Amino acid sequence: MKNAIAVAQLVILEMYRRKDFYVLFFLTVLITALMGSVNFFNDPKIVRYLKEICLALIWVCGLFIAIATTARQIPAERESRTIFPLMAKPIARGQVLLGKFLGCWGATCLSLVAFYFFFGLVVASKEHAWPVGNYFQAWSLHCVMSAVVVGMTLLGSLVLASVASNLTIVTVVAVGILFLGRHLNKVAAQLGDVTGTLVSGLYYTIPHLELFDVRDLIVHNWPLISWNVWAIAVMYALGYAGLLFLGAWLIFRRKSFQ
Repeated sequence: MKNAIAVAQLVILEMYRRKDFYVLFFLTVLITALMGSVNFFNDPKIVRYLKEICLALIWVCGLFIAIATTARQIPAERESRTIFPLMAKPIARGQVLLGKFLGCWGATCLSLVAFYFFFGLVVASKEHAWPVGNYFQAWSLHCVMSAVVVGMTLLGSLVLASVASNLTIVTVVAVGILFLGRHLNKVAAQLGDVTGTLVSGLYYTIPHLELFDVRDLIVHNWPLISWNVWAIAVMYALGYAGLLFLGAWLIFRRKSFQ
């Protein structure tokens, strides 16, 4: 486990040495500040619009960080040929892969801490409130959703031919699930026959990432989600992430890097 943690630390350091996080964070701050400076007839609902825009930017940035950071891990190691001395040391392939997974997931979660903290400052300046419990639930559910995306991307990096194809396919799949996943069952009911059965099977197979999108909880100042429901959602996400990691490990342990 120490070896996996060491690899994870290197991944986190590598991400913060790159400019991706800083550029995305600056753009989020800039766009939010510009929108926050607009005041339409002192309409109190403008605060909700500001919260929606800022949270949407946070979700876009979080998704990009998770996918982009993970997609280049194994291909970059292979292209620079640093994968060979890494595996030549007394470290198993499973530990290398686990370190990559934990590093990418940890880097994404740490990035989200900065984004949500900034969001809290913006909201506090407008509403003079700091609902820590709501922010924690939104951040934690966003984090475990990111674990699924990281697992999906890590598996894709071992199956797909290039980083670009992995980035494209995983982004399309993740965005498609977020926007269309909840409607597949309704579509299946209308199709019927074999096609409907296939769509229904897809509905029950895919990880429903949209379940972790609780932006409305914060935008409309709703009460906290039941902690039992929160715990079930966390276990659901970690279970899917574990299955995706297992699939990646089964491929990685037999993959040739000649």
